Amino acid sequence: MDTAADGPVRVPPSSGTDGARVVLDGCGLDADGVVRLADAEAVPVVTPEALERARRAWRTAQRLAGTGRLYGRGTGVGAHRSVAVAADDEAGHGLRLLRSHAGGAGGLLPAREVRAMLAVRANQLLAGGSGIRPAFVTALAEALRLGVLPAVHEYGGVGTGDLTALAQTGLTLIGERPWLGDTAGGLPAPVAPHPGDALSLLSSNALTLGQSALACHDLTVLLHATHAVAALSLAAVSGSLEAYAAPVHALRPYPGPARAAAEVRRLLGAPDRPVPAQGRIQDPYGFRAFPQAHGPALEAADALRRIVRVEVNCPSENPLIGADGTALHHGGFFAAPLGLALDGLCLALLGTAQLSAARLAALGRPDLTGLPAYLASGPASSSGTMILEYTANSALAELRTCAAPASAGHAVLSHGLEEAASFAPQAARQALRAADAYRTVLACELVVAVRALRLHPAPPRVPAFTVAAAALPAGTEDRPLTADVAAAAELLPALARL
Repeated sequence: MDTAADGPVRVPPSSGTDGARVVLDGCGLDADGVVRLADAEAVPVVTPEALERARRAWRTAQRLAGTGRLYGRGTGVGAHRSVAVAADDEAGHGLRLLRSHAGGAGGLLPAREVRAMLAVRANQLLAGGSGIRPAFVTALAEALRLGVLPAVHEYGGVGTGDLTALAQTGLTLIGERPWLGDTAGGLPAPVAPHPGDALSLLSSNALTLGQSALACHDLTVLLHATHAVAALSLAAVSGSLEAYAAPVHALRPYPGPARAAAEVRRLLGAPDRPVPAQGRIQDPYGFRAFPQAHGPALEAADALRRIVRVEVNCPSENPLIGADGTALHHGGFFAAPLGLALDGLCLALLGTAQLSAARLAALGRPDLTGLPAYLASGPASSSGTMILEYTANSALAELRTCAAPASAGHAVLSHGLEEAASFAPQAARQALRAADAYRTVLACELVVAVRALRLHPAPPRVPAFTVAAAALPAGTEDRPLTADVAAAAELLPALARL
């Protein structure tokens, strides 16, 4: 239990991490843990040690606030940073701060994204730099456990703190706004706001980080599935494995391309030094340059994963309440590393998605496959899989818009005091949209690759084809292919695990 001043709260017992639990301790959370909590596949466990760390920071912040002005506690915020708050108005100031900053707009965010935000913010607060009362931490964890969430609107952040989203969350935690979801199992007890709690809660990019963790996870699954889809397409055109040979990539030792090439070889049961191809000397870029285009996307996803892990486990609050008893004012909430990593991943994703669409088009060419045009059966005028080129390129166009760097944005806010922004929230939303678009592009390629291999005189006896052929419709007559694409999209996680 917390101290009496905090009010009664429930803290789940600490018993490590297993299939149904994710430990929140301020130092060990990763993107996968955020996703499991966001998808309600696990419940949070707050460790007593981490809660005690947060409690020490709270006590330190109380002491420091009593000896001098701390930003947001004894002062206003933003352009009002030099405006003093009367000692008897500090609690009222915090409440006004939450109410005034809860000005988000646009549509309500999906529950998955809001739950990811709750998980990230609880873990960040347990890192011990905020000075917030621990009751807020346990209330966030309790909301995750109970399956309820605050109503959070899409627009409001520009990469210098998710102020509107966290203000809306704060008002929900103190009981001024209703919880959403199935409330039959109960609600977190309202937390009474004390001086200093408001800014301590707001000073974070928790929503953007939660969305980034989801995007990183979803895109990593799709990027892994791409190895299997590209391998099937390569087999369908009887393509050369020379471009995937280990010696080729040893001479240019980039880890991503080498990994992409090795995965295709593994999935096709090919040796590190494949036999030189017979027939075509070189394949089109969609096949020959796949490792070079896909590898950077793998590396970009890994880079984003590392940044997310750093950010969800470190205090970003301003001022930072140090373990040495000091308070430091800083700009650690400026999310430039995160925004740049998200932009980089979307750009790299576009490169490999364009080759997916190119492979799809190649699979419809008789001169490359030796099969009927567009893999059609019936009269010569049949269209077969022709329309999937259009569908894939429609999704690819959406992905291309998502690859426009959000980090190139600019804003001057708060009377000119805040003269820049990272626009990481916009980059995170673009990454989530990019994942949806890329899933469609890849699913279209998979549908066509499987059809081509069914028509192939010697389809490969590999698990990827066995799994895909068993799951996808077999008919080759002209018919709507929407259900085929949907089934292929559902199949991608299974291919990623091969």
